[in-house]
Amino acid sequence: MRLLGVGDNTVDVYLDRAMMFPGGNAVNVAAQAARAGEQAAYLGCVGTDPYGDLLVRALTAEGVDLSHCRRAFGENARAVVEHRDGDRIFRGSRRGVRADFHLLAGDFAWMGGFDVVHTSVHSDLDGEVPALAAAARLLSYDFSNRWNAGQRAALARHVGVAFVSCPGRSEPECLAEMHAWTEAGARTVVLTRGPQGALALDRYGTLHRQPIVPVEVVDTLGAGDAFIAGFLVTYARSSDIVAALARGAETGAAACRELGGFGYGTSFQETHHEATPPRGRGEGNAT
Repeated sequence: MRLLGVGDNTVDVYLDRAMMFPGGNAVNVAAQAARAGEQAAYLGCVGTDPYGDLLVRALTAEGVDLSHCRRAFGENARAVVEHRDGDRIFRGSRRGVRADFHLLAGDFAWMGGFDVVHTSVHSDLDGEVPALAAAARLLSYDFSNRWNAGQRAALARHVGVAFVSCPGRSEPECLAEMHAWTEAGARTVVLTRGPQGALALDRYGTLHRQPIVPVEVVDTLGAGDAFIAGFLVTYARSSDIVAALARGAETGAAACRELGGFGYGTSFQETHHEATPPRGRGEGNAT
């Protein structure tokens, strides 16, 4: 199975631990797919600073294909994270060179060779979703908890698997939301509810429930992305939603056992975090 993560990347700076970790939804999904033994690639824009270097090193170590990933002179995207009782609290972020990322004709041609193309609301590629859907065999999109009705109406019909997050909502509210997505055109919608597990609804109206896999939590950052990766690598092979949900729950739980989206934590200097090098657009690949 071949999976391509497109768009967002970041480095999560843990101020309370003076450490930084590679991350971002598209990056985490690709890394977790590679860790599961699948062929995975990442396409985005990475900076030339220590944050960008960390991303490239980590993805290369996981065997993620970066042959079409671009690097641009300047600062990489990053987010400042603090922790409370094992959960993460975001304190701010910088987009860095990722703000300059645009898909090219060659990118769309290349992604046609993948079984799944995955992107997210954090990638700022909504205008490209119709073209992504046309190029991809299966387009997966993580809307997280940041969608609105207009976005759903515009994008759902292009998406093969829509992931949405509704922590704290009742099950009737979640079911109504899921039906709204399938009625808008999404072929399958997967709704995550934090400790209450996940639900999935297909275009035929069949509902599936998946409880969480209990685990001693070290860090929840990246657990949702790991769930997505586990779901997609199984779903793309078999179209079996039940098996995909179970695999997603397992990989999501496993991600909670380590710091960061998929590990590779390293210490950082405060001067790196505060520096704002010139930003520009880059060409070439990440190797």
